[in-house]
Amino acid sequence: MSKYAKDQSADFKNTIERVAIVGAGGTIGLPITKALLKTGKHTVTALSRKDSGNKLPEGVLVATVNYNDEATIVAALKGQQFLIITMAPTAPKGTHSKLVQAAAKAGVPYVMPNWYAADIDNTKLSGGTFLGPQDQANRNEIESLGMQWITMCCGFWYDYSLAGGESRFGFDFSTRSLTLYDDGNTKISTSTLSQVAGAVAKLLSLNELPKDEHDLNLTLSTFFNKGVFIRSFFISQNEMFESVKRVTGTTDENWTITHEDTTRRYETALAQVKVGNMSQFSKMLYARVFYPDGSGDLSDKSQNELLALPNEDLDQSTTAGIDLVAELDSRVERMAA
Repeated sequence: MSKYAKDQSADFKNTIERVAIVGAGGTIGLPITKALLKTGKHTVTALSRKDSGNKLPEGVLVATVNYNDEATIVAALKGQQFLIITMAPTAPKGTHSKLVQAAAKAGVPYVMPNWYAADIDNTKLSGGTFLGPQDQANRNEIESLGMQWITMCCGFWYDYSLAGGESRFGFDFSTRSLTLYDDGNTKISTSTLSQVAGAVAKLLSLNELPKDEHDLNLTLSTFFNKGVFIRSFFISQNEMFESVKRVTGTTDENWTITHEDTTRRYETALAQVKVGNMSQFSKMLYARVFYPDGSGDLSDKSQNELLALPNEDLDQSTTAGIDLVAELDSRVERMAA
């Protein structure tokens, strides 16, 4: 395929109009779906299992699929221009590959793989969390099938992680306790769910290709087979804590604060994960990113300005995170029932 729109067939529109998404009712899939619909530029089709109970936004088309029947996935993806995959880590092994294989057979040219996390180029970090090798394999598979990928490098989701309990950003709002990694001053890059969703919507609202060799405008093709680096805040736990206290009207005296050696926390959790105790996975993952070696810093690669992403208010985002606590607790209860 030529890299210029002028060389395409007469029916080429140079816009991404038809988007399919897996996990449209999930933690990141739902905000992405809403952001795409809000642009008014896309028809969004959610791939959904027959027995799925997820509530989807008004305006989403639903294609029912059986992940054990490739023909249903291929049929759902026919005519789609872009496939977004969002799945929980607990999704059955091989599901990502099934989706990519079906997308290739359906003729989908572009895929956003299931990676909404750290720097894909930091192999030391990604290898230390078990996520990197699988993600690299996912990207390699997409390319080997003749498609192109774009992946989001956004750090941990700020609001989601704040609400996610002691194993993530160290906050337990039910007991008003906080575990600080080392001294709590290590800064990492984080992105809110809305910032990630907005970035995806901005990307897919760009022209697909430059019009011709003189067109220097940003296009989707700028990001083919690359990571898109965004962030909301470059922040330490202590700075998060200051925001939490402002939002909740509390002081240090209202909280129980402990410190834990980051390396020891990581290694202890890693040992548990290696013997199959996946309840320690989040603790292992977050502790590794909070190493004071710059692993969690995406600042130098940030493309916020390139994509004209908004600056966000920290306290508003903290409030959103605290509001998520009850929602996440309710979700856990439903899963346990």
